[in-house]
Amino acid sequence: MAAGDSHWVRWHKPYDDVSSGLSRRLRVVQSMVRDALDDLSDTRPGPCRVVSLCAGQGRDVIDVLATRPRTPRVTALLVELDPALVAFARARSMAAGLADVVRVVEGDAARCAWCADDVPADLVLLCGIFGNVSMDDIVATIDAMRGFCAPGGHVVWTRHRRPPDATPAIRDEFARAGFTELGFVAPADTVMTVGHHRFDGTPTPFDPDRILFEFVGDGFAPV
Repeated sequence: MAAGDSHWVRWHKPYDDVSSGLSRRLRVVQSMVRDALDDLSDTRPGPCRVVSLCAGQGRDVIDVLATRPRTPRVTALLVELDPALVAFARARSMAAGLADVVRVVEGDAARCAWCADDVPADLVLLCGIFGNVSMDDIVATIDAMRGFCAPGGHVVWTRHRRPPDATPAIRDEFARAGFTELGFVAPADTVMTVGHHRFDGTPTPFDPDRILFEFVGDGFAPV
């Protein structure tokens, strides 16, 4: 890892250690992504759209798609601001033979405009976001998912449980927005949590001009 690597590149380094908490969280997220895609393959007759906001290195999407058959067809949009992470995701996608499946965009994932051509989505990933933004922005982002998700679409999200634990409020907000909780993993020996919800509510119009959140955390300290 080069001395000039960005904070977020350094934050991703524990992925290289399979015993790290971050790798453990990744495995849970990947399991939920697989579950969502399995459900969608059973219920969707046509192509499946995946959108990952603040996608980082893209391992949660790319590594799952690399192990799945190409039918039914899945397309994925990964939006990430850090250029080194974007380069990593693009290289990983190409190495997995997914260059025609995964599109990695370098941009601010808070800006809905990046996703205008990829919604309504069948699966949206909000990983590494809720621990770095205000509660007001979390609520606004969950509300916006009613415009991001197709009926029956899935959302997978992550958040720590450092005091004050915001995960009960986050789960309540998803329910209020019309989402049914399918999974919530919160191991007692760690502060990580991963949630999985299905959109069973009433869709709202997608607003490409909307800005979802502003990062106020650093990926380590609670906000």
